[in-house]
Amino acid sequence: MSDSLSPMSAMFGSVPEGYRSGFACFVGRPNAGKSTLTNALVGTKIAITSSRPQTTRHSVRGIVHREEAQLVLVDTPGLHKPRTLLGQRLNDVVRTTWAEVDVIGFCLPADQKIGPGDRYIAKELAEIKRTPKIAVVTKTDLVEPKILAERLLDVQRLGAELGLEWAEIVPVSAVGDQQVGLLADLLVPLLPEGPPLYPQGDLTDEPEQTMIAELIREAALEGVRDELPHSIAVVVEEMQQREDRPADRPLLDIHANVYIERPSQKGIVIGPKGSRLKDVGTKARKQIEALLGTPVFLDLHVKVAKDWQRDPKQLRRLGF
Repeated sequence: MSDSLSPMSAMFGSVPEGYRSGFACFVGRPNAGKSTLTNALVGTKIAITSSRPQTTRHSVRGIVHREEAQLVLVDTPGLHKPRTLLGQRLNDVVRTTWAEVDVIGFCLPADQKIGPGDRYIAKELAEIKRTPKIAVVTKTDLVEPKILAERLLDVQRLGAELGLEWAEIVPVSAVGDQQVGLLADLLVPLLPEGPPLYPQGDLTDEPEQTMIAELIREAALEGVRDELPHSIAVVVEEMQQREDRPADRPLLDIHANVYIERPSQKGIVIGPKGSRLKDVGTKARKQIEALLGTPVFLDLHVKVAKDWQRDPKQLRRLGF
């Protein structure tokens, strides 16, 4: 495991003999159910989810604690044909991640036939010889048993055709909580033996500000027009406890900017008389308060960063 994925090793108490710890990543085309599955395995929301493809924009790590193992899940952006510099960078994130993990879970949604996007990813995975791969057929709650059986056979054939050996093929429904525990049971034996990588109780190593920005973006993605999702970026500019508050009534002030690419998009995000932005703020604030366990005052502003998805300087400023 390279240093870029491994956190600083901390001192831990004694661990059982044969204890395993390591990294597994979920890959797949956009909207294959990777983030929902990550959240279901961790048992809490650490990755934002949306019906929009390409919602995930960076690797999100979730930590699953078991008596015999610690499984660190890396949820990645969907691999796709990039149309912008942002798209290229997201694909780079995926390839860097899968080169460094101990096991790869390839997510294929049961409600869709195997398509060119799946085949493209499978071909790349076939080149990675040393890392075990599990085919995870997701969203099984959306199909009849007959269709699911067909999908499982299709996945088996895809592996045989490309010389891609599956360690396991497992159908799951993260939403219906079907076979999620079984997936963890199958991933753990493929990890190397070793001590825990994170302290007990940690569920993610995502910085708070990143998670807050993502929750705001998730709220902003709901109900906007189809052309907008990839144009939205969020940066938390400032977070601080409000002064002169009684100890039993703290308030955290969060100031964040929602960036879009063109002035014409501003009205879509703000809505008539600011109603849309107000709604985004309310939804995001509830999620942030649940995450941090403290009351929050959320101040949102919409700003234009012209064509930021194609501009290296803007991408850097927005954290990509």
